[in-house]
Amino acid sequence: MRTILGTALVVALASTSALSAAASAPASAPPVSQEQLDTWKETLSNWGRWGAEDEKGTLNLITPEVRVAAAREVREGISVSLEREIVPVHVAPDAQGPEPRAAVVQRMLSGPPARMTGATDRLSIVAHGYTETHFDAFGHHFHDGKMYNGFSALENVKMDSGLARGDIAAFADGVFTRGVLIDIPALKGVEWLEPGTPVTVADLEAWEKRSGVTIRSGDAVFVRTGRWARERAKGKWDIAKSAAGLDASVIPWMHDRNIAMLGSESALSVVPIPASSQITNPDDYLPAHNFALVTLGMPLLDNADLDALAQTAERLKRTTFLFTVAPIRVKAGTGATVNPIATF
Repeated sequence: MRTILGTALVVALASTSALSAAASAPASAPPVSQEQLDTWKETLSNWGRWGAEDEKGTLNLITPEVRVAAAREVREGISVSLEREIVPVHVAPDAQGPEPRAAVVQRMLSGPPARMTGATDRLSIVAHGYTETHFDAFGHHFHDGKMYNGFSALENVKMDSGLARGDIAAFADGVFTRGVLIDIPALKGVEWLEPGTPVTVADLEAWEKRSGVTIRSGDAVFVRTGRWARERAKGKWDIAKSAAGLDASVIPWMHDRNIAMLGSESALSVVPIPASSQITNPDDYLPAHNFALVTLGMPLLDNADLDALAQTAERLKRTTFLFTVAPIRVKAGTGATVNPIATF
């Protein structure tokens, strides 16, 4: 009897280990060819869906009814920031020459030991990159020389005056909708996804099944990969060359779910593109990211910090919340750093 019980225990432990390994392994995804991606640019396009002059894209899916329903998500009254803290590079007030190349540069203009009446500074901010949390405008990316809704980049993007179409000011009314967290490391029972790990439709739908929450029209969806947790544990790495993120095969799912906007901890797409995908057009170097902005007209929130959100969601046993964000209303801008808020 002892031998039988021991054997049964070994089998049970082996089964548990196998299930755990299966959960943490990346789900397979069908390879996406350049031909397939180009076909999707035609069949999944939102150009003209909300009119030939539209510059809001999928934010049109956030209807008054969606906003009212989102307000009901506030039950505990707990708010969490999704922004990475900005630590600027400082330059002396009297420093000469060009400012250093950095995401955010601060120059103090007044303050002690002069008159002690206050302080003034000037911040120079690069709206994009892989460090600061920012909101992408549609004029940030193009396919074959055109931005969302078919607007010509050549006609609407000028080096001396910025964007005439597709600028961040188009989102001045802000975003007020239901937010949904998709925590892939939690799904797989790991602290983070290793760089280069693709997130597939199977992963996204497995999270929906686990959480009991189905993505619906007008939602703002946030995909956590554990980037910042890994960085704290192992140090920084070149996120532009190797990052966990959405596989190109997720693109039809993004379209079919009528998502209003997507947020991630890097630039949404898995990097590098899996070799099996055979995507060769330079315009598609970040397939999910660029397709969302240009073809779907879906605003993106890059480099969000989703760790505190994930911890709060786990503590409250909730993966949905009221999501709010509004970029600065700067005409002609390609994007803006923002402080997104999740309220439970």
